[in-house]
Amino acid sequence: MYITITPQRLGTNYSQSSADFVGYLEKENQGLEQQDIEHFFNQYVDEISAEEVVKEIDGNNAKLKKKEPKFYSITVSPSKYELRKLQNNSQDLKTYTRELMKDYVASFNREINGRPISINDIKYYAKIEHQRTFKGTDFQIKENQPFATKILQLKTDIRNIQEGRAEGNIRKLQKEIAKLERQTPHQQNGKRIVQGMLKEGNQSHIHIIVSRKDASNSISLSPGSKHKASEVEMHGKNVKRGFDRDRFFENAEKSFDKTFGYKRNFAETYKARKDFVKNPKLYFAALMKLPANERALAFKMMTKTGLPIVPSIPITQAQIALRVFKRLRRGAEIAIKSSSIGI
Repeated sequence: MYITITPQRLGTNYSQSSADFVGYLEKENQGLEQQDIEHFFNQYVDEISAEEVVKEIDGNNAKLKKKEPKFYSITVSPSKYELRKLQNNSQDLKTYTRELMKDYVASFNREINGRPISINDIKYYAKIEHQRTFKGTDFQIKENQPFATKILQLKTDIRNIQEGRAEGNIRKLQKEIAKLERQTPHQQNGKRIVQGMLKEGNQSHIHIIVSRKDASNSISLSPGSKHKASEVEMHGKNVKRGFDRDRFFENAEKSFDKTFGYKRNFAETYKARKDFVKNPKLYFAALMKLPANERALAFKMMTKTGLPIVPSIPITQAQIALRVFKRLRRGAEIAIKSSSIGI
């Protein structure tokens, strides 16, 4: 499970309207039959129009300055292992989203009129998507880049020859390109993975737009708060503040596991991914205590998240070199997306 929370920006400024972002999320609906369209939804309503989402989010930012986020985007990306537990991707992910947003609310150390905030105090809209494309930040694109650069140069050489700016053997250059295409490390259906290519398999995920202000448009609720839980005096009163990110990410996993009866492997947990980067020795020790079958699955999952492949060292040996994990840490930013709020 990978969860990111980001304020929406346009260059150096925060987006003043949700229209562009909502329009972006509508892209998958283009050309679909009415029965196949994925609508926006919230805690209680299943079919909400894009126009209503923009109206409600944009109209709920009283007293916020241009330098303050008006709304946040939460992206929830279940792993292929988690998606296998779903019976109906769309409906099941809607059910999970509504549980997830209860976890989101519970992670705030805030009160409204002397009571903890509830799910009814936030304004959010969510949408399920079923497609993903490869981006420049994906490890497949990064590791394919040296080959892509050489191929581009060879194609430029061919064009220069064809247009009379250079001399050379076009056929030979085309053979070199074909060879590089075959040697490229990451391919899909026999083709080199390039930026913008649709990812195969089940890619269902959730996009959530949540207003910075509460539903009454009077109180600011920022998941970007640097405070986990504290109190500050404002206008002569003690006011609670803060958002516990660790609590949110951990409870999001627990809610998924409870909702769908999912048995989470050690390597999938938020705590493990966090330890992987911040305390690799602790991570290593915990990994080695796992039963052999769980440890084997953990290694398999690690290779699927974009981390470098573990060398062929028997995983049952207690003496697996710690240097393996030092190598893995170089790719850890991909594996711990859910540990960063993206702010």
